[in-house]
Amino acid sequence: MTIKEALQKLEHFCAYQDRCHDEVVTKLYSLKMSPDEIDIIIVKLIEDNFLNETRFACSFARGKHRIKNWGKIRIVNELKTRHISSANINFALKEISAEEYAATFDQLSQRCWESLTERNALKKRKKFCDYLLRRGYESNLVYDKVKELELLS
Repeated sequence: MTIKEALQKLEHFCAYQDRCHDEVVTKLYSLKMSPDEIDIIIVKLIEDNFLNETRFACSFARGKHRIKNWGKIRIVNELKTRHISSANINFALKEISAEEYAATFDQLSQRCWESLTERNALKKRKKFCDYLLRRGYESNLVYDKVKELELLS
């Protein structure tokens, strides 16, 4: 595959959905491109604004929070595994307003608490906490919420 063909393919790949550098490099390796060719293509994609890590981090954070109801810890960890810089991660987290974050957390925790049919209070508490911690919410929020919900039950 020539550089021009690969560039065209990657422009379509990046236009379809925001991508991070790692995804693009992986795609280029799957197309059997050499490291020198990969560098040329990456630079061209950045110049033409097909590849923008700040934009990727922001849309990733917004999407994962709004669609999958992930907390900030999970979002940060996922962005770190994609080798996104700390500056871009912090910028992306600002995309989620405090009000929206709190509302999503309250809604998710309420739904989770009501769906648990566990009779044993300690087991129910553990399942609830594990679920929200796995979703990436801060432990202090989770433990405060479980206390609040236990009092209301």
